[in-house]
Amino acid sequence: MADHQSALIDRINQLRRTRNAIILAHNYVFGPVQDIADFVGDSLELSIKANNVREAVIVFCGVRFMAETAKILSPDKTVLLPVDGAGCPMADMVTAAALRNFKKRYPGAVTVCYVNSTAAVKAEVDICCTSANAEQIVRAIPRDRKIIFLPDRNLGANVANATGRKLILWEGHCPIHLRFTPEMIKRRRAEFAHAALIVHPECPPEVVALADVALSTGGMLKFARETEYREIIVGTELGIIYRLQQENPGKTFIPLSEQAICTNMKKTLLEDVLTSLETMRHQIELNSEIIARAAVPIRRMISGKPEL
Repeated sequence: MADHQSALIDRINQLRRTRNAIILAHNYVFGPVQDIADFVGDSLELSIKANNVREAVIVFCGVRFMAETAKILSPDKTVLLPVDGAGCPMADMVTAAALRNFKKRYPGAVTVCYVNSTAAVKAEVDICCTSANAEQIVRAIPRDRKIIFLPDRNLGANVANATGRKLILWEGHCPIHLRFTPEMIKRRRAEFAHAALIVHPECPPEVVALADVALSTGGMLKFARETEYREIIVGTELGIIYRLQQENPGKTFIPLSEQAICTNMKKTLLEDVLTSLETMRHQIELNSEIIARAAVPIRRMISGKPEL
């Protein structure tokens, strides 16, 4: 098994050089895929990286909306999604047509869209955000403007609580983070009385209220590096535990739930990365008009300024 994996890695490394490719991976994908990646990060970090890629080919190990974002930011690059069926249920909870109809009910409202959305939806909004900068984005919008926030109602509700802004929320959610409950937190607190407890802001507000802090995956990694706590309970998709343990061998990380597994994030294996580089599939293709329109809110997200 070790020899097989070693051979896969050698072949991937050879093709990475031949294809002039960079491999990007999200914090939730399998550990071996994180290890082979040139860069691993959260959605904001990956967007910033995709915006500055010099290589000709981007192999995106994550889910489709992330690869689409990379294509929007680097339209001249070839962007490959190793597993064509790696999608995001939350992103599928809103369509461009449905959003256009929804916006008619709130004329003049600023539309803030979580990056966990399709390229077609991004093309209909004013500014995008990630869980790392959603509060910053919302705070920067003039207080006299109404704000539509989509598609994650939980992230929107948590941002509203943190900023004091009233947001018009789309009824979407992350199925993984929606499973976390206050009862899980109470049980883990009882089991690990001296541990810090961190959760992702896609969790329901009643869960966030009981945590020590709500953070993006990038924020969780920073917290783990800097905190004096030796035990940390983590309320998000289990993939982050791998990197947390790699970077902090002297600390213990306890999942809030052992069932917090995103099957879409786990679809990409080393074999898929290799096949993608060998065959140059599956290429992300987007309409030039969609790219041009969606690039505006994404670049506003990266700058952190609405510029409305």
